[in-house]
Amino acid sequence: MNIAVIPARSGSKGLKDKNIRELGGKPLLAYSVEAALKTGLFDTVHVSTDSAVYADIARRYGADVPFMRTDELSSDNATTWDAMKYVLNEYGKLGKSFETITVLQPTSPLRTAADISEAFRFFELKKANMISSVCEMDHSPLWSNVLPADLSMEDFEKEELAYMPRQTLPTYYRENGAIYILRTEHLYNSRNIYKNGCYAFIMDKKKSIDIDDEFDFMLVEAISGLNGEE
Repeated sequence: MNIAVIPARSGSKGLKDKNIRELGGKPLLAYSVEAALKTGLFDTVHVSTDSAVYADIARRYGADVPFMRTDELSSDNATTWDAMKYVLNEYGKLGKSFETITVLQPTSPLRTAADISEAFRFFELKKANMISSVCEMDHSPLWSNVLPADLSMEDFEKEELAYMPRQTLPTYYRENGAIYILRTEHLYNSRNIYKNGCYAFIMDKKKSIDIDDEFDFMLVEAISGLNGEE
């Protein structure tokens, strides 16, 4: 048994109600719900939310929402993984248990059903306990630094890197937040879920935009050709 969970609490600070903001005539969270359902991989597709409005929207697009997230697990101090354990525990009370849990952030609308299916195949191929989706960084962090109060760049670049061509630098990656797949046993039993059988699933940068603010939303609209109207 496999479950996909779309975490969609209502207390967004950067962009109000971003998880249900319309993109191409559909609320943002609908893209993740529909992508998960389209894969055919999941026995349950659940939206974890503290909002009755969000829950109704999620059900309209085919998600299962038999219970709400608690206020405690919807605070800024709560972790996604604590919320996921709560989801598994609540389904356990309903007589459902799952071997894997796949977390799909609603703020990654460009991630497709094909991406999720490919990630699941990779998860099984690696016999992984967890995979996390990543993408290549736009700029190497080796060319980044902090600045002093007077903004002097005297020590900004390491001397050995100052004149190195970009192509000779190592490739750096970042987590894009689009797909996490875990064995539920690993989630419950690991102090650090990134250890012991965790692998990176590499995604295209174009599919890796994580909407956090107005600029990100505009960028997704520009790339996808979608807008807020039908």
